[in-house]
Amino acid sequence: MRMTTTDTAPGPGLTWSLRGRGPDDVAVLADPGPGPGNGAVPGTGRGVRVCVVDSGVERDHPGVGPVAGSWVVLKDPETGGTEVRPTDTGDSCGHGTACAGIIRRTAPECELHSVRVLGERFSGTGDVLLAGLRWAVEQGFDVVNLSLSTTRARFAEELHSLADRAYFNRTVVVASAHNSPVESYPWRFASVISVGSHQEEDPDLHLYNPEPPVEFFAPGQNVTVPWLGGTSIRTTGNSFATPYISGLCARLLSSHPRMTAFQLKNALYLSAANVRFGPRLPTPAGEVCDDSEN
Repeated sequence: MRMTTTDTAPGPGLTWSLRGRGPDDVAVLADPGPGPGNGAVPGTGRGVRVCVVDSGVERDHPGVGPVAGSWVVLKDPETGGTEVRPTDTGDSCGHGTACAGIIRRTAPECELHSVRVLGERFSGTGDVLLAGLRWAVEQGFDVVNLSLSTTRARFAEELHSLADRAYFNRTVVVASAHNSPVESYPWRFASVISVGSHQEEDPDLHLYNPEPPVEFFAPGQNVTVPWLGGTSIRTTGNSFATPYISGLCARLLSSHPRMTAFQLKNALYLSAANVRFGPRLPTPAGEVCDDSEN
């Protein structure tokens, strides 16, 4: 079986083994993030670059605020090749503006960027999605919000490799699960943070899912979002839960800039409203150890 992560060449950020080295050579300064079970995620997103890979963003929408940069993926109809260019064109269908607005509301001081990979009526192709995500990872954004996926299995391997590359390069990809129970990508990969929606009324509540494959649930049902023409609508979908988690990641990174994707997942888990701390589960010997009062 071919493992995509083995394609990544060793570099300054990758350690394949500790041959000839000891604990002092890999010392880590702890950056624990929020305390367990309190639901509070610190930070405002200041200094964190977030890229929305979607349908574009309406730059002058009052619910979105400033957009630092906008790009579009163009596909050559003759050769099938793709390229990414700067663009002044805003949003093609409203979806990206909605996601950007949720991120802005959650992490008000983050630096927003946009890459348009969807056209009118939410149309798009897997190769354009792949090109947009690849470009975002290559730019080194801190967080990439991907409120879309492809059901085309032929893109799975390359998306998996790209997701792993982002993970190792400290770019956090936050991806929405499909709204239907179908196989789609890249949210299924462990190297991204996968998100579905919950129906709780609290707009600032996220939950950890103890039953994979979706990792976290966030507000995404009957939520108010910015839309085209400076308007807003109420809508439902995993797409709109995902930017809330992206915003939380931006807030965490603004307070704890050394956090890796692994640490971010752990911080989201510890701050989830449904995570409780109490007696430990039985050990293999059948004993229960309760150190909650120690």
